[in-house]
Amino acid sequence: MINIKGISAQELHFLTPVLDAHCDTLTALEREGRRLGRMSPRGHLDLPRLTQGGVNIQFFAAFISPKYRDNSLARAMEIFDIFYREMTENFSLAEPAYNSSDINRILSLKKVAALLTVEGGEALAGRLEVLRMFHRLGVRGLTLTWNGRNELADGVSEAGTGGGLSSFGVAVVREMNRLGMLIDVSHISEKGFWDVLRETAKPVIASHSNCRSLCDHPRNLKDDQIKELAACEGVMGLCFYPVFLGNDGVSLETLLDHAAHIAYLAGVDCIGLGSDFDGAESCIPELPDVTRLPLVTEGLLKKGFSVGEVKKILGGNFLRVMEQVL
Repeated sequence: MINIKGISAQELHFLTPVLDAHCDTLTALEREGRRLGRMSPRGHLDLPRLTQGGVNIQFFAAFISPKYRDNSLARAMEIFDIFYREMTENFSLAEPAYNSSDINRILSLKKVAALLTVEGGEALAGRLEVLRMFHRLGVRGLTLTWNGRNELADGVSEAGTGGGLSSFGVAVVREMNRLGMLIDVSHISEKGFWDVLRETAKPVIASHSNCRSLCDHPRNLKDDQIKELAACEGVMGLCFYPVFLGNDGVSLETLLDHAAHIAYLAGVDCIGLGSDFDGAESCIPELPDVTRLPLVTEGLLKKGFSVGEVKKILGGNFLRVMEQVL
């Protein structure tokens, strides 16, 4: 284990607030018959494994699968119920967090701070009233689209149309600014990305996206997008899904290459972690689940990032944006 200035990578990892900006565990629990408070040999993440991996701030996405397109609002409510049932059952291990003060309090109790998000703006059913009610129900982030088109915008799979934000999408962005919610541009079309950055008055996030110049996948961000996201004080979470990292032979080093590219291009302040655990169909060999996350800290140090920079990447950058937005 690498040692810098008298502190090992392992010690640094467990002394630093570590934040993962995206997992699909809520729907995986339902699909696989798992419970959040019980360690499982299945999937990538549960509360015992989060503790082993040193993650103490976790975003839990309510993913609205396209198969629920006709009843997306009801589906969102079902997933919210999973989240709050798990939070109640595991109160000794985790609590919902709604702002930075909550996070600080929960971390002081040595618990996991859990933030509820929605992946897919179709859950709003085309109504701002639903967005406001989601906020009252504790939702603190919204991935505006998944891959397809919804009432807000085109997703990356519809990018050929050249479509971006709809008038409703513009209204959602402005209302999320007013409410204090994290706007997530992962999955949105390139035109939609630029529309969001034009309309928002606050920093936005790309919760789980990598570099298009290193892996030419439409889910990744182009260099000019990364530069503008950084210029607007936003953050992108490095996604661990091999499909978004490269082609053959993807490894932890490939993930670190994406971090180094972003740092060279736009600075360290826009880099975070967004694993996509329990949503990814495969894993980097060195990161089969969240328990191996300290290897990312060790790898970043070996890559030449300073201790201060590693702390920002592990959680500090996302925490800064949350302080500004929530």
